[in-house]
Parts: sequence; structure tokens; C-alpha cells
Amino acid sequence: MSNDDGRATIIIKKVKKGGHGGHHGGAWKVAYADFVTAMMAFFLLLWLLNVTTEEQRLGIADYFTPASVSRNLAGSDGVMGGQSMSEAGAQQSDSSPVGVTIQLPPATEEWEGETEGLMAVQGGTEDEAEPIPGQETTVDEKELEESDIERLMEELEAERFAEAEAQIRQTLESTPELKELSENLLIDQTPEGMRIQIVDKDGTSMFPSGSSGMYEHTTKLLQAVVDVIAGLENRIAIKGHTDATPFQSANGYSNWELSTDRANASRRTLIEGGLKPGRIESVVGRADQEPLIAEDPLSPQNRRISIILLRDTPARNLPDFQSNGGNN
Repeated sequence: MSNDDGRATIIIKKVKKGGHGGHHGGAWKVAYADFVTAMMAFFLLLWLLNVTTEEQRLGIADYFTPASVSRNLAGSDGVMGGQSMSEAGAQQSDSSPVGVTIQLPPATEEWEGETEGLMAVQGGTEDEAEPIPGQETTVDEKELEESDIERLMEELEAERFAEAEAQIRQTLESTPELKELSENLLIDQTPEGMRIQIVDKDGTSMFPSGSSGMYEHTTKLLQAVVDVIAGLENRIAIKGHTDATPFQSANGYSNWELSTDRANASRRTLIEGGLKPGRIESVVGRADQEPLIAEDPLSPQNRRISIILLRDTPARNLPDFQSNGGNN
């Protein structure tokens, strides 16, 4: 065809063709990937069935079954129910879940007390359980401890008394003017304590008859005693004694007053010799009520001064001394 000016008319015809496969897009790749993944899961399942035990397979099944309850005591319930696939002693990988094993005491129906509860946690028995720090000891243990301390104190006190007696006798033996008076000094142990007695002997008196003014040798004898007992801490009781010879003046002065005055004179001499006044606990006169020689009330040995170092602890394992008993 041509138009009026003689030029040919060109007609361009566009044809739309229907869609065909061509490269078919990327949908096939997704399908192939799903197939490969399924095959990997299948082969993984076969591998797991081959390398795991029945118990481990049950644990895996529990893990992938949230609604189920674990059929084993180990592991957790709920969504994370199941057990670890790892065997005891097997090497753990970095991706393996970390578990903590806790040994719990066996369940009991009732706790009978704090002591039983503590023993249950410690896994011990009543005999094997160790005492809890700060727990009070029983009454028997306290009594045992007190008796042990008491016995130890008594033993130490007995040693001090024995040393004091040995020192007094050594002083008398080493002093010529007092050596002859050693028989006038009696020392023994009584339930009250260590008793030091200065007694009269035939031909040797400590006081003039009927008087509380002591002789010079009596003062020296008391000084030898105080030089030793001054270093001890025991309190002291002083007693004055007379024989049964009746003595009574016109003003009613009797053996009671005489024995008391002689005990008080001895107290003054001891204090002047260096004894602390605060250690004197009592000064009494006993007249003839506690004779040293009971079968002979008129014996001169019944005229005496008793200086008793009182015990700080109760007496134990001592014979029941009579108050008028003694030994040389």
C-alpha cells in the first residue's frame, strides 16, 4: 500500500504468544529442597534408631510429644520432658544440654523434728550424726564436765595443802629453837579443810594456865605457820579448845571465855605475822566440847588452837574425820 505522496505504508503487527514452560520459574527448586530435607530427616531417623538405646528413644519420643508425660523418673515433665541421650561418663559436646544431678533424701511421710530432718538431709543416723555447732549439750554432759572440773580443782587444792604441810614441817626441822616443838604441831585433813593444831604436851604448854597471853615459843610457832599459809588464798577458821578441868572465876569467866580469848589472841598474832585480815572467816571458842583425846577429857592435848584452811571445793573421797580426831 502507498499513500497519496507515493510512499509505501509499513504496518507492524505485534503478536502476543501464550505462556509456556521456558525455564518454568524457581518453584521446582523449593520442591527439590523439601525432598532433600525429607530424605535427610529420614536418614537421620534411621541413624538414631541404630545408635540409640530403647530408653533413649523413649526420651526422644517424649521430647517431641509435649502432651505426653514422661514414663521415667529422670528428666523434666511438660514440654521439656524426657531424658538426656548422654550416657554416664560419655564426653559431652558443646551443643549438648547441661544437666545437674542432685541426690535427694528418700521421701518420708512425716518429719518428727528438726534433729531428724537434719539427719535425713545429711544421710546419717542418730548415732552417726555430728553435733550441730552451737547446739547445747545435754544435762548429763554438763554434769560430767562440772564433775571433772570439780575433781581437778580438788586435786590441785590437795597438792597445795600437801606442799604447805611439807614446808611447815621443814621450817620446824630447820629451826633449832622450833625443832623441839614439832610434836606440839598436828596437821591433818578434815572435810572442812587442812587443820593445823597447836597443842599442849606434858611439860610444854602454849598458854599459861587460865590466861590468853601466849608464851614466846607459841608466837614463834604461829609465825612459822603464817609464813607458809600467807601465800595461799583459802579462808581461815580459828577455834580455841580447853580440857575438861573446871575453870570459873568469881565474875563468871569460864572455859568458854578462855577458849574464845585464846582463839582471838591467835588471830591477832597471825595478822601481825603477815596474814591478811580479810581471810579470817570465823573465830570461836569451843571450851571442852571437842576434845582431841575423847577418852581422856583431862589430857593436856585437849588444850589447843585449831587453824583450819577451809576448802574452796566440796570434799570428796575423804574419810569421815571426827572433829576431835587427828594424827601427828
